[in-house]
Amino acid sequence: MDFEWSWLLLGLPLAFMLGWLASRLDWRQMRVLQRSSPRTYFQGLTYLLNEQQDKAIDVFVEAVQSDPETIELHFALGSLFRRRGEYHRAVRVHEHLLARADLSAADRARAQWGLAQDYLKIGLFDFAEQALQPLIGTELEPQAQTALLYVYERLRDWPQALALLERIDAQANSAPGADAAGRQPRMLGRQVHYWCEQAQQAARARDYPQAQALLQQAQAQASALAAAGGAQQHVRPAMEHIQLLQQQGQHLQALQAGLELARQQPEAMPLVASCVRELLPRVDAQQPALQQLHTLLRAQYQREPSLDVLLTLVAIEQRLGWPQATQWYVEHVRRRPSLVAAARWMQAQFDSLQGIAAQEGGDSAAAVQASLYKALQPRLHYRCTQCGFETQHYFWQCPGCQSWESFPPRRVEEL
Repeated sequence: MDFEWSWLLLGLPLAFMLGWLASRLDWRQMRVLQRSSPRTYFQGLTYLLNEQQDKAIDVFVEAVQSDPETIELHFALGSLFRRRGEYHRAVRVHEHLLARADLSAADRARAQWGLAQDYLKIGLFDFAEQALQPLIGTELEPQAQTALLYVYERLRDWPQALALLERIDAQANSAPGADAAGRQPRMLGRQVHYWCEQAQQAARARDYPQAQALLQQAQAQASALAAAGGAQQHVRPAMEHIQLLQQQGQHLQALQAGLELARQQPEAMPLVASCVRELLPRVDAQQPALQQLHTLLRAQYQREPSLDVLLTLVAIEQRLGWPQATQWYVEHVRRRPSLVAAARWMQAQFDSLQGIAAQEGGDSAAAVQASLYKALQPRLHYRCTQCGFETQHYFWQCPGCQSWESFPPRRVEEL
């Protein structure tokens, strides 16, 4: 059959018209998507600014379902879920992102960092550590190292934390333009705490030689930091040494170590006074170190009154059998108003009149003493300067916010 050229002449214009119509449809669809996508962003942003997170999440979820390729919406959803406490949904969002093969290196690092933050918020520190490890060598390495340090501290994995801190220090020193003056002394000061924490673990296991060796390393690190930066030397290794001697039953040696620390670093006197006060019942009152400590505390109190120094002065004089020991409370109240000192003085008066009170109805006196004791206890707490956490015992790391050295060596009443 002969080919009809007339059909070709008719088909070419028709094919051209169909192609033109298809391109117009694609262009219109693309313009619709371009208009609707920013509209979705703006609508979700409006809800966020109005603190309507539920509506913002609904808008973003709908947008993600209609267009799964929107990476930024996934990040926004993950952040919103984490802020709302829906950590498991945030984990699923970031895991979905990491499963995509077309994700760029920068976006993959962002998704990995978001996943690590989700696990940190949940408290799954093992999973958080696994999520943070791939970030080493990326642009987010500094944030990842700081988060890893937090993870190791929460897991109380002090050797790992110490090794990581040494790597951070080595990287800082090898950076262009780095010098010894820029070694982040506050960060490096944590090394002293890490050695001391390991010493505490060894002491609890009754491995006293190992604990002593670790404290010597901590002391050497503290001395090196003080010499390099000109700052005051850390007192924690010496304080831990006093407590280690006390745990071994070497009470006189612990008292002598406290006396030596008080001579070398007077600013640590309140902590030393609080520590040695527990040793007084176990030390012979005739020991010269007890009298020497009393002289040192008295001189320090005249320069700068402190509740711990006051209480230890009274305890030493009572241990020595001096009858006017409680007059220190009156002296303290005269110098500055103090509920603690006044309550302690009243308790001493009740104790001295215990026989008379027993004859005239000792229950009333006991009730007053119990009320005074209850009233003054909160004023004897320590308070974190970062989060306000209050505790009866002194901590080198705040149990509330995990900050190091955030407790002043002063009681709440003095603050």
